Amino acid sequence: MTEARPVLIIGAGLAGLRCALSLQEQGIPYLLLDKASGPGGRIRTDSVDGFRLDRGFQVLLTGYPEVRSVMDMASLDLHPFRAGALIRRNGTFHRLSDPFRHPADTLRTLAAGMGTFKDKLRILSLRRAARSSGVSEQGHRPAGRSIREALEDRGFSRDMIEGFFRPFLGGITLNAELQSDEAFFTFVMRMFSDGHAALPAGGMQALPDQLAGRLDASRLMWNAEVVRVEGNHSVILSDGRRLEGAHVVLATDMYAASEFGAAGGQRTWNGTTCLYFAADEAPISEPVLVLNGEPDDPTDAGWRINSVVVPSLVAPGYAPEGIHLINISCVGVAPGSDTDLEALALTQMRSWFGPSVDTWQHLRTYHIPRALPSQHAGSLNRESIPLQVSPDGPVVCGDHVTTSSINGALASGRAAATYLIEHLALRAPAS
Repeated sequence: MTEARPVLIIGAGLAGLRCALSLQEQGIPYLLLDKASGPGGRIRTDSVDGFRLDRGFQVLLTGYPEVRSVMDMASLDLHPFRAGALIRRNGTFHRLSDPFRHPADTLRTLAAGMGTFKDKLRILSLRRAARSSGVSEQGHRPAGRSIREALEDRGFSRDMIEGFFRPFLGGITLNAELQSDEAFFTFVMRMFSDGHAALPAGGMQALPDQLAGRLDASRLMWNAEVVRVEGNHSVILSDGRRLEGAHVVLATDMYAASEFGAAGGQRTWNGTTCLYFAADEAPISEPVLVLNGEPDDPTDAGWRINSVVVPSLVAPGYAPEGIHLINISCVGVAPGSDTDLEALALTQMRSWFGPSVDTWQHLRTYHIPRALPSQHAGSLNRESIPLQVSPDGPVVCGDHVTTSSINGALASGRAAATYLIEHLALRAPAS
């Protein structure tokens, strides 16, 4: 008996992988195509001289419901960050810790010269409000306010907004002006209270690798570049081959989806620049995020460091034994040459950590202009579903049609498979 035509899924990022896995679980044939040599999309980890370099500073929030529902968390070998941050502000470091996770730090957090005493109490109130908000990424309030507006309306001081929330939330959304939608902010705060920020021992690549490893290898086509999508059943590959399927799913990023004719839901891109260094000695002694809460400096040459982290203190597999890996990230794509950028970064780090920075060895710099789809205020709607459908075109899924997050990508891929099964009456072939 001839097998039913497969669902053609273009793109093996998290959305495409999740869609394929959902179809596989229902016995529905699929074919997953990607122009790259392996899975991951924008989540990739490179191996360089024994170091694991994630392409851009990324973490996994273990509270994400989609992650918990589909990933084998134990096999990821997750290593958590310390709950809180060190903030560089006014020429010194201030510690803000989650008092529910680190109660011994409560007094030091309250006494930190960062914001006001009332600001610290407002953060606790914000945490309680987030925990009561449910787990929907679309939030419980109508979309429309930006993160900055929400913080100002809650009474947070300018010192706390600029010194802590700007680098912390700006680093998550890659929007330093905090113009992203409040609904996503509320969801992220809930995720931080429900779980941890963590790194897999094998790098962030472990997430797509795990999903791909559960798929039928015969249904995965690598180095298969789709150059045209015709209707909702056919694709043309760069080598001229035409593939016919039961339906087409576009699980690419939003730029590629637009190139294939997908309409609606378009956003701009938020970018990042990330530098990696090797060091014999770590500049900090614990697995904590270091945030740049200093005011803008006219000498920053058009860019500023947003955060510093030592991944090897979080997950030792990120660096060879006895050596540390240091990640320096900024919001936006930094101008200038890599050489100039490296020199500016080291100058800044020397003012923070002293002359030991002179021994750091540069490994690689990543410029990622298409790191995250923007999610400006008003772009998220509770009633929206995390995919796009049209009568004569492909199903479109990915984090650009929902929230820009790992959770959003996984939810969108699952929703695409559900739509195909329920609305297009796809069924597993009879045995």
